[in-house]
Amino acid sequence: MARKNIEDVDLYALLDLTITATESEIKKAYRKKALQCHPDKNPDDPKAAETFHELSRALEILTDVSARAAYDKVLRAKEAAKLRHQQLDTKRQKLKEDLERREKEAEAGKSASNLTDAQKLAAEIERLQKEGSRLLQEEQLRMKEEIKRKMNLISDPVWDSSLNRIKIKWKVNKSDPSSSDYDEATLRRFLKKYGEIVALVMSPKKKGSALVEFASKEASEMAFEFEKGLPHNPLELKWLNERQVFTTKKHISDGPSVISDRDYESIVLTKMRQAAERQRLIEEMMKADES
Repeated sequence: MARKNIEDVDLYALLDLTITATESEIKKAYRKKALQCHPDKNPDDPKAAETFHELSRALEILTDVSARAAYDKVLRAKEAAKLRHQQLDTKRQKLKEDLERREKEAEAGKSASNLTDAQKLAAEIERLQKEGSRLLQEEQLRMKEEIKRKMNLISDPVWDSSLNRIKIKWKVNKSDPSSSDYDEATLRRFLKKYGEIVALVMSPKKKGSALVEFASKEASEMAFEFEKGLPHNPLELKWLNERQVFTTKKHISDGPSVISDRDYESIVLTKMRQAAERQRLIEEMMKADES
């Protein structure tokens, strides 16, 4: 595809900025746009490389004082010409075009030392290409490192509390099953010192059995290793899946969410979801008891 003339491209619009944007705003907009369309992140999009190149060219020109000044002058001239063009009627527009054509022909015959604004811009761009843009190289390297870091996170092992529940057992008097040294409140008192408890369910089918889920890996490991319960009736803790289970991350967020829980679910729905999770835990425990 033929490369567009720089004077025909609105570099500020490409970055969703205005001509008054600061250098800091230009860099920030470039990073956001470039990260979205980087070829490494969009291998199946044939236009990704072209778009990324246009963004890089915009950063290169708009962060160089001389190149930006030359570009802004051309851009303002084009905007002024566009405004004048809209205000002219058909007859006057033709006269204007004839005049501009003659002016361009006259300019073409002038000495090279008397450059037009467009020629000055072209010269600044050529200078940038020869010198190379250190800033552009740094930004592109930073972008590649950021993408690489995020891609590596996808395969990192992740500890999921729902996959690492602990089954608890203790002795129950067979002659009086209803009498027990442990109830839910007692178990919570023993276990909460290790960390936040997501769920604790007493088995409704088999006395002397419960299931606990901690919020963190550290809390689960400490409770599993150290908790013994009452000396005369010790607790026996086992991983429900025989051992700890790790999974991988499925999604990487680009930033903190600005949507709160109240924006997409009501308190009633939250309670219903918690009740359903508790019922699922009970069913899982009954299944484990049977096995």
